[in-house]
This record gives sequence, structure tokens and C-alpha cells, in this order.
Amino acid sequence: MKFHDLQLHPLLIKAVDELGYEEATPIQAQCIPEIRKGKDLVGQSGTGSGKTAAFGLPMLEVVQPKHGIQALILTPTRELCQQVTDSLKSFGRYVHVKTTAVYGGVGIGPQIDKLQHAEIVVGTPGRILDHLERRTLDLSRVKIFVLDEADKMLEMGFIEDVERIISQLPKQRQNLLFSATLPSTITQLIHKHLHHPVTVKTHIHVDRSLLRQIYYNVRPQEKFSLLVHLLKHKTEGLAMVFCATRRETDVVARNLQSNGVKAMAIHGGLSQNKRLHVLEQLKKEHIDVMVATDVAARGLDVKNISHVYNYDVPNTSDEYTHRIGRTARAGAEGDAVTLLTERDYDNFNNVLRDRSLHIERAEMPQHERAQFSRGHEGGHRGGHGGGHGSFRGHGSRHSGGRGASRGHRR
Repeated sequence: MKFHDLQLHPLLIKAVDELGYEEATPIQAQCIPEIRKGKDLVGQSGTGSGKTAAFGLPMLEVVQPKHGIQALILTPTRELCQQVTDSLKSFGRYVHVKTTAVYGGVGIGPQIDKLQHAEIVVGTPGRILDHLERRTLDLSRVKIFVLDEADKMLEMGFIEDVERIISQLPKQRQNLLFSATLPSTITQLIHKHLHHPVTVKTHIHVDRSLLRQIYYNVRPQEKFSLLVHLLKHKTEGLAMVFCATRRETDVVARNLQSNGVKAMAIHGGLSQNKRLHVLEQLKKEHIDVMVATDVAARGLDVKNISHVYNYDVPNTSDEYTHRIGRTARAGAEGDAVTLLTERDYDNFNNVLRDRSLHIERAEMPQHERAQFSRGHEGGHRGGHGGGHGSFRGHGSRHSGGRGASRGHRR
């Protein structure tokens, strides 16, 4: 379906046309008509599905300039907060609606000034509560409330804050909730606060003809050396490397740099300015690799990712699918590579419970050993240790496959 077919306001269509959007994504095509009817809605979709436009465009139709704050969007991370704000400003460039971002890690003074003139507020829970306590945020006129990435709100411990914020909203309002997964706590939230919601569910489509999924079964001491080899010799374009913890993210990024790979880490422990700097460096291709935690990467729609590396295996098939869905987009090829050590076997078995995933085992390439140091713990050559488990994969013939010679990193 084309955006013109959705019968949005002509000034919104004009902005969408200038941004180069023609075809609506499934989440947009299904959500926009229901939201325009004023219905509460639950949207289940992942990163990169286009949900900001799905709720943002119909929101911009009903919000009126100079009538106070009429819409509140809660996001779990500062990056997603800024990204949603930027998108709404782009979509609303001709309707004269002011959108402002409110998040922690930066001065509160400029935010207080901007809130006096805003009609849409995008914020993280902690800073929104700060403003409510200071009485610098008036929610009495809010008619649309959006809870974005609700499952990540839960993971990050924000649900109590969300409840406190909802208690400050007018009872008569439209509620829109978006979440990649719907755990029981989120389901309870839906039953409590949404009124007969429409449910829209879109699947992350993994194009198997374009996305190759492989894993290497490696000894712990070989893991980092293999990553360096693959990044240097088997990776074209930009890459994302996923680690389980903030500390591991920093350690891996630092060691990649010392081995000649242009990499930077992004996680919740960095200041807001540093996180935005990493994103800018990746988008401008000043670096080749972003090493990230799942939480920090959630909601970031970074273009032209050719490879996703699971340095640490995620806990669930849903999280795995969200990771790999960042590559092989818009008709481009991509690789999803998992580096599997003994400590990852249990998690990998969880991932493989999704029988729609086809992850083939790849033959270990010959590679040099890379220097790896954990800083104050001292360094050694190779990788790092693992734990115990048993891997019962249904996966896979050995495969050298198409990834064996994808060119050298630029």
C-alpha cells in the first residue's frame, strides 16, 4: 500500500514524499487507519518496521499548534527518544507542530524552556518524572499516549515509573502500545490501561535468499581471534557485534581497536553525548563496527548493516531474530554470524527452538591469533574463557558457503 492511499493530511504526504517514502510498511498500513479512528492499539513489531511513522503520522494529524502538550511518547532509551523526536520533526515539518525530547544525562534547563512551547513530548521515564515533580511538565491536555518498546521498559525496570506517569494523564485519551514481545507483565498493563484495543502483529521477515545465518563452534581461547579475522577479511560494509554486558562490550571494542579494527562501543553506561557520537560515527562510516548491548541497540535503525555478529548468544529466539533483522534489508545481502563457545550452548538451544530459523555450521577458517587483554586482569593471546553446557542443535551440515570470500574490509 502506498502512503497516498492512506488518505493522510496533504501536508504530511508532502513531507513523506520529500523523505522518499512511497510504500507503507505492514505495520504502517495496518496501524494508521485504526489510529485515525481514535482506537486504542497494541502493535507487535520489531526495530526497523516503521512504527514511528505508524503512530506519528496520525498523531500529527490531530495535534494542534499552540494548544499545549497533547501527546506523550515514552521510550526506554535516550537514543530511541532522540530518534523518534527527529522522525516526528521530519514528518511534521509543514504542520507547525513542535516536538521536544526529554531525557536524562543532559541539562534540564533547556528542556524546561522547550516544554513551554511543545505540543508533542518524547521522553524517557526517569526524566519525565523529574519534570512532573518539578511541575515543569503539564500533561492535563494529553489526548494520545504512546508506550514504545514496552518489553524493553520491563527489562530495564521502568514499569513502576510508567505506571506513575500514566496516573498523571487524563482518563480520556487514546493509548498506543508497541512491543516486540508481549510478556505477562505487559499483557497486564494492556488489560489495565487500554480500552478494547485493536491488535496489530507483524513478523520480522528474514529473507533467507538474502540473509545467510551461520555459526562457528569455537574454543573459548579462539573466539576473539576469529572475530578479528572475520571482521578484517570476511566483512563488507558496516557490522554490529552484540555482547551480553556493558563490560564485555567495552572490552571487545577496546581490543578490536588495538587489533586495527575501527570499532566503538555503545551501551547504557555511556553518557548521552558519547552514545550519540558513536551513532554519528557509524552513520558517517567513520567506524566500521559498533559493539553493542541489546538494550542500547534496541530501537536504533542504522542503515547499511551488512553483518551482525553474535559474540555472546542471546537468551531467546526473539532476541536473536531482532538482532539479525538489522541486516539484509531493502534487497541487500547480509550475514548473521554466531560465535558459539561451550558457555553459550544453553542459550543457543533456546534460539533453535524456533524451527523457522536455519543456522548452518561453518568450517573454522585458518586465522592468526589476535592479542586480547582484559585490562587490569592482564592479557593473553586469543579469546576468553567460557562455562559449561551441552549443545543439542538441530542445525546443520558443515558449510563453507558463500561467506567464505566476501571481500576485505574497506
